[in-house]
Amino acid sequence: MMNEVINTNWLNDLRSAVSLERLLLDEESRKARAGDRWYATHVPDVVVVPVSTEEVATVMKVAAVHRIPVTARGGGVGYVGGCVPESGGILLSFERMNQILELNPSDGVAVVQPGVITADLQDQAEKVGWFYPPDPASRRECSIGGNIATNAGGPRCLKYGVTRSYVLGLEVVLTDGSVIRCGGRTHKNKTGFDLVSLFSASEGMLGIITEATLRLIPRPQARMALAVSFESFPSAARAVQEILNAGHLPSALEITDSWTLAAAIRYLGAGTLPVEAKGHLIVEIDGRLTGLAEELEELEKLVQLCGAIRVDRAQTEREVEAIWALRREFSYSLKATGMTKLNEDIVIPRSRLVELVEFCHSLQQELGFPVACFGHAGDGNIHTNIMVEANADTSRKLAAARCVDQLFCWVIEHGGAITGEHGIGLAKAKWFPQAVGPEILTLHQKLKSCLDPYHILNPGKMGMP
Repeated sequence: MMNEVINTNWLNDLRSAVSLERLLLDEESRKARAGDRWYATHVPDVVVVPVSTEEVATVMKVAAVHRIPVTARGGGVGYVGGCVPESGGILLSFERMNQILELNPSDGVAVVQPGVITADLQDQAEKVGWFYPPDPASRRECSIGGNIATNAGGPRCLKYGVTRSYVLGLEVVLTDGSVIRCGGRTHKNKTGFDLVSLFSASEGMLGIITEATLRLIPRPQARMALAVSFESFPSAARAVQEILNAGHLPSALEITDSWTLAAAIRYLGAGTLPVEAKGHLIVEIDGRLTGLAEELEELEKLVQLCGAIRVDRAQTEREVEAIWALRREFSYSLKATGMTKLNEDIVIPRSRLVELVEFCHSLQQELGFPVACFGHAGDGNIHTNIMVEANADTSRKLAAARCVDQLFCWVIEHGGAITGEHGIGLAKAKWFPQAVGPEILTLHQKLKSCLDPYHILNPGKMGMP
């Protein structure tokens, strides 16, 4: 049954303002867009599937007049409930605003609508010899609009930076339906406040992104990689710092702990990884083909000095992809345990990698939940997976919640951040005040009230109404 609010005047006004073919009122369509990959869902009263900025602006004008909540949705593959329409109302789904409007190597830019799938943009850029570096793990499913809203990252962040580093300009629909353009298509721009950064990572709470101008760079000519196994996690962590100290800047540095490796060996079978491996690194480099093999050889000698027990070298695109295919199997290996994994994308100073894993082991001893750690060692963004029994009763679920709480508190106390890629959304709203402090929380609230005085944009996220 539709929410009671569906019978009020605002829906009639919406019907009059927007083409009926853009409105999805049936229960199946609304339920299909009620959540993301987090557990919480909430069915919106109506789904609007716009095809233009003008339609988005029209929807916002109706919503502003009637004070109706509006939640934007991209690919719907987030992990924090960021696109869950917790207060019902209107869900704006950008699945049809999925066009690459311009691909211009001469200016080094791409202009895209928010529903463009990240990998599609990368594929099209590579066809003309250019490169869009941000690479979230869900790049074949996630959208550019969602990437910008969460400032998404990925393995290549160490060398190339996060999504915000590639956003030159934005078209944004504000709460009252007015349309603004901030930034532009130049690669340098210091004209006024940095409004592009303000809307990036704002999780759809300050405005609705309807177009983005993105920076492209020349595509690296080649890439090569090492997959390295160690007898201990500290050895792998030490190798990370040694690689950087030696003057290398890999495009990716991925680390994996012993619990994840053990699960992978069980899942993939003996021989895939050494059974004695307790730490694992992927080191990827890219650039001009000339000199790349020489750098790979230097890196191989370096990791061997750091205690590597096995080094697999990849010097062709196919071989590199095979190494990453193994890395992607780690997540499936954890799923194959039959346990539920609570995936937290915390960030810690790189020097505290070993401390983090030691703390996670202490959590396991105290509360009985295995904690599997793997992720982007180069920038300290480690995906920390608290493994909970699939049939956990209420007391165990409460204990798992305490485990998450202790993890976040430890991260904050040790100079880290509770999210590096996924955002705050609903899932981490409880810890947001502690993570930013009272003054910054107040500033967030003031900015929210200034740009969204009726608090209708994605309400409930970051703990704000």
